[in-house]
Amino acid sequence: MVEPLGVAQVFQACPEEALPFEDSRELESLDLLRGHRRAREALAFGTAIRRDGFNLFVLGQPGHGKHRLVERYLTERSSQEPTPQDWCYLYNVEDPAKPRYLSLAAGQGRRLRRDIESLVDELRSAIPAVFERDEYQNRLQEMKQAMGERQRDAIEQVRREAREQGVLLLSTPNGFTFAPADGDSDTVIPSEDYETLPREERERLERTLEILRRKLTQTIRRMPKLAKELREQVQRLNEEVLQTAIDSPLEELEERYRQQPGVMAHLAAIRETLLQHAEAFLADEPEVPPEAIFSRFFINLLVDNADTDGAPVIYQDLPGHQHLVGRIEHHVHNGTLLTDFSLIRAGALHRANGGYLVLDIRGLLAQPGAWESLKRVLHAGEIRTESLEQAYGMMSTVSLEPQPIPLDVKIVLLGARHFYYLLCEHDPAFLELFKVQVDLEDTLERNAESLAFYARVIATLAREAALAPLDRSGVAATIERAGRLADDQQRLTARHRDLHDLLLEAGHWAKEAASERITREHVEKAVAQQQWRAGRIRERSHEQIDRGAVMIATEGRVVGQVNGLSVLAVGDFAFGQPTRITATARPGSGQVVDIEREARLGGRIHSKAVMILSRYLAGRYARESTLSLSASLAFEQSYGGIDGDSASVAEVCALVSAIVREGLDQSFAVTGSINQHGEVQAVGGVNEKIEGFFDVCRDRGALAGQAVILPASNVEHLMLKREVREAIAADAFRLYAVYHVDEALELLTGDVPGEADTAGNFPAESLNGRVQARLAAFQSIVKAAGGAVGLDPPADPKR
Repeated sequence: MVEPLGVAQVFQACPEEALPFEDSRELESLDLLRGHRRAREALAFGTAIRRDGFNLFVLGQPGHGKHRLVERYLTERSSQEPTPQDWCYLYNVEDPAKPRYLSLAAGQGRRLRRDIESLVDELRSAIPAVFERDEYQNRLQEMKQAMGERQRDAIEQVRREAREQGVLLLSTPNGFTFAPADGDSDTVIPSEDYETLPREERERLERTLEILRRKLTQTIRRMPKLAKELREQVQRLNEEVLQTAIDSPLEELEERYRQQPGVMAHLAAIRETLLQHAEAFLADEPEVPPEAIFSRFFINLLVDNADTDGAPVIYQDLPGHQHLVGRIEHHVHNGTLLTDFSLIRAGALHRANGGYLVLDIRGLLAQPGAWESLKRVLHAGEIRTESLEQAYGMMSTVSLEPQPIPLDVKIVLLGARHFYYLLCEHDPAFLELFKVQVDLEDTLERNAESLAFYARVIATLAREAALAPLDRSGVAATIERAGRLADDQQRLTARHRDLHDLLLEAGHWAKEAASERITREHVEKAVAQQQWRAGRIRERSHEQIDRGAVMIATEGRVVGQVNGLSVLAVGDFAFGQPTRITATARPGSGQVVDIEREARLGGRIHSKAVMILSRYLAGRYARESTLSLSASLAFEQSYGGIDGDSASVAEVCALVSAIVREGLDQSFAVTGSINQHGEVQAVGGVNEKIEGFFDVCRDRGALAGQAVILPASNVEHLMLKREVREAIAADAFRLYAVYHVDEALELLTGDVPGEADTAGNFPAESLNGRVQARLAAFQSIVKAAGGAVGLDPPADPKR
């Protein structure tokens, strides 16, 4: 007979005497990644190797605090790395639609921006002033006068030549004209006198007038050339005068930035632009206003690393396309959207360039186009700032195309494991770009050495949260809770967020109690309050059992009926609940009908378990003959989906009871999976299952020796709550660990199962012998009826 487990076997306590300190203030803080050796070494490798594609994916279950762990590691590492350069965008004189980038040493971008702003402020006042000086006005007037005299001299030369030929050059509102002179006077000969002139004279005058007209036309045609010459002279004067205004401030900057080719090119562009638009500072309504010219000189400081110490570590909580690659803003002018280089805004990739960019994979995949944009940037090795419409060719309007900025960044993705494996399977480019897998541990080993380490983890979390210190009892209680969260006596949870939240709540109750230290009482109260807040559905569910709405028997003996155990999860809270499992058996064709499957409520794993147990029955009791059995299994009052194999031990026991018509003790609940040899295998949620059955039994009154049968391989996973341990110590509640289904049958029936001989036959008086005999009788009935007894319709092959 299997002996019940003792208290020491169902809970791994943390002895306070193993903690050599009075409270957690005596413990030094540590790096929380120290317990994750595999992940820490992967982080060290991934951040050290500077090769394309060696980006990192940090994978682990929710509750690890991945972002906090990784950010702390990267911040520490990045402080020892060089600070990356500043990035700017400049106006492109050759093509304004394609702004140029400029890279500068960290801090120089801010300095250059201030210098350019000061330069523009100085030029705003210096340029108008230089054109208002008397020297400039006098020289300009002299040029205009000299040009006017040249124009007048040209006309006067034609006038004198005409007078010598007896012709007058007259000015009219419509221009110049020629007319014959009246002798030596300056008057025009009257028309009637002209007609009286000899014919030869009139013909001479006509020829003379024609020659003079051609000369006048040639002279007038030279006037635009003279005007152009004047404009060129004025332009040279303006440039010369303007040069005196801009030389000094520009030369000062050129001397300061002579080692920066990019800045020197920009200063040269400023000089050239000013000289080309000198007239803009003189005209009342210039084609290009001075402010529009000055706006081209400014620096759009996209990334300023002046205050950055080491490499940047950027976390982008909303990794949309524009949040990654930046955006180009617009402003409205007269109902039209306008933009320029100064409206280019940095994205997370710009800010993280030269350092690390941390992203949550769930958020990245949820943003339209963001994942593809990130892959495209990593493949290209440059950041191209454009909208999604531009990227996919869906925009026909003209927009800016900033020069792409070279990229040197480590991408660190954070996510659950299933995201990593799904991307590996469905995205061929994923492993080309994210070659470093950083896999966090779910649990940490528990031993004497690790207790000291874990105590420091707890002290670190409490110190970072600015909580009161924990005394030894508080640390021990937290370690015990960590074992329960790991569902393992030999392991402790590595999910720091759960511990952090527990300590925050324990700290709250310590403060409420005006305690200077967090003790075991406060930790246990925090655990109890967590369960109380989430326990409404559990209480209602157990209330239905207590009131008899859901039928669960905890005493007596019933044929073909056993208490199975299940776990229900509601959010992050899980609780156990007993479920009545029933079975029927009669002569038939060897089929075990899974009613849950037939009703489409059973999952694939449960269906597999039923098939395994049916094969176990055939191999166990009808080794050399046909299993002539028609049986059915059902989870009573179950109206939702059923999956998993943890009820297969209970189902076998119910079937054996139905076959042999032997009652099963209802004070037992059973959990465990079996294989085809009847060996009992470990299942999950064993603590919740036991506690759930315990709560149901306790709520019905005084405990009277109720018990749970569980796999022996699950014993090391037991971390049961105090009430269960106290009941076990008082022998009011028992746990039995079994290796084989025969041991469970012996506990439930009180009969010896019996051992098979070499021919596979069991002793007739044993439980298994009676099962074997009963199945042989079924076979005889089937044969006598010609094989038509208890035949069920064939199962639907589509199910």
